Amino acid sequence: MSHQIPADDWFKAPSGGERLWIGLALAWCLILTLMMPYWHFKGKQNSTGEAYRVAPADFAERVNRFVAANTVGEDKGVAVVAPPPGTDVYLQAQMWRWYPVLKLKRNQTYRVHISSLDLNHGFSLQPLNMNFQVIPGYDHVLTLTPTSSGDFSIICNEFCGIGHHLMAGKIIVED
Repeated sequence: MSHQIPADDWFKAPSGGERLWIGLALAWCLILTLMMPYWHFKGKQNSTGEAYRVAPADFAERVNRFVAANTVGEDKGVAVVAPPPGTDVYLQAQMWRWYPVLKLKRNQTYRVHISSLDLNHGFSLQPLNMNFQVIPGYDHVLTLTPTSSGDFSIICNEFCGIGHHLMAGKIIVED
């Protein structure tokens, strides 16, 4: 017979080191559960949750108007835009590029609208630990206040096809 009923005394309560590890794992789970609201509200790691439904063609038109009104140059064939502080800024994800290059002022606040025209992309701002999903059909609004100057790379961290490794953009922050 392949199946057998276990003996009546098969279960043995945890003891010794096993009890210690179970207790430590339970305590750590409780600590992390209590920390989640703190990370959400005080950690400033989550977006504002502001998002709107938008047709990809409509978002592309907004981006084109934004670029036409704020272009100050080019970087490797991609428009560089310098919007006034406090305004809405548009960033478009599309296989396999971020458009346009943003030139922002340090310690100024911007509302960055991000959307994809084709499929899911990942917005990862390097060297900061900022990650965000960019989904077609949604205009996600991130409130961004750069606190340090320099060039920051935007990397797609969601596999988006054969040219995924080429999908890099840039945010330039100046004083």
